[in-house]
Amino acid sequence: DTPTRKVVMVESFGEPPQVARTAQWPVREPRSREVLVRVKYTPVNPSDLNVLQGKYGILPSLPAVVGGEGVGTVEKVGTDVDPSLVGRHVVAFPLGSWGGCWAERVTVPVETCRILLPPDIDLQQASMLVVNPPTALLMLRTFEHLEPGDWIVQNAANSGVGRAVVALAKRRGLLTVNVVRRASLVEELKAAGADVVLTDEAPLSKRIREATHGAPIKLALNAVGGTSATELSKCLAEHGTLVTYGAMGLAPVSVPNGLLIFKDIRVRGFWLTNWEKSASLEETRAVFDELIAMIRDGSLHVPVAGVYSLDQASEALQHALQGGREGKVLFQPQLQ
Repeated sequence: DTPTRKVVMVESFGEPPQVARTAQWPVREPRSREVLVRVKYTPVNPSDLNVLQGKYGILPSLPAVVGGEGVGTVEKVGTDVDPSLVGRHVVAFPLGSWGGCWAERVTVPVETCRILLPPDIDLQQASMLVVNPPTALLMLRTFEHLEPGDWIVQNAANSGVGRAVVALAKRRGLLTVNVVRRASLVEELKAAGADVVLTDEAPLSKRIREATHGAPIKLALNAVGGTSATELSKCLAEHGTLVTYGAMGLAPVSVPNGLLIFKDIRVRGFWLTNWEKSASLEETRAVFDELIAMIRDGSLHVPVAGVYSLDQASEALQHALQGGREGKVLFQPQLQ
């Protein structure tokens, strides 16, 4: 008989708790330049929810197994793969197809397992390494030349990317204004290294200017859209850049004409997949070496709101969609 593995799969797009279901799928033996990974933890990211809704930049052919990243142990290698990889902790991200990690096991190209993890790393934190932290790091260094003492502003500051921005900015001597929806997050984010934390209430741009004493802000990071993005754009200095990397609020980004004409505000987008397609092995290792070191020393840490088995897919996705959730939802595929 063909061996099978438990997975979370989707046969049609729609509301995540309704369309995702647990099933048994065949385990595909690794072929040339492939490895079979036994998944330890895999998170539920906003991009995964967008995939289930049919609203993402890459959509799989259906039926499909979901899950854009995860951490696990190499269980078996195919031909032309170093056999010493067996037993090593790796992060797996199936490039090009978006998904596959919400499973007990996943077969992936060895290139997607190029990030080898130290044996003492926190596996829950490592499972969240591939999507959000590099998005934060690359946005901070790609769009503006930032020096210690410079200010940046972001919304969705309690998200995985937002928390990584706080940690990375602190490491670089940058100052952050962080916009959140709930007042209960203010002290928590300040304790994590945020310089200014404000709730998303009018007049937001005026309150940001007051909090920074009118200091120029070169970079604004937007994951919400709508009026929140508009208010961030109003805070930018001349030639400043508004970068959109998410659309949690679903409303389009709107920037006043005067800011584009008179202040030459730049409006850009960022999608990590585009970087992954072109990054060299050396670039990739440099990014992830820095992030792994931060996980190990505790400076990069995302709270975990809940850990679920694959059989609890509907409950996990309902939790991930909840407003006011304190941290990331994870699947632990080996949990019964």
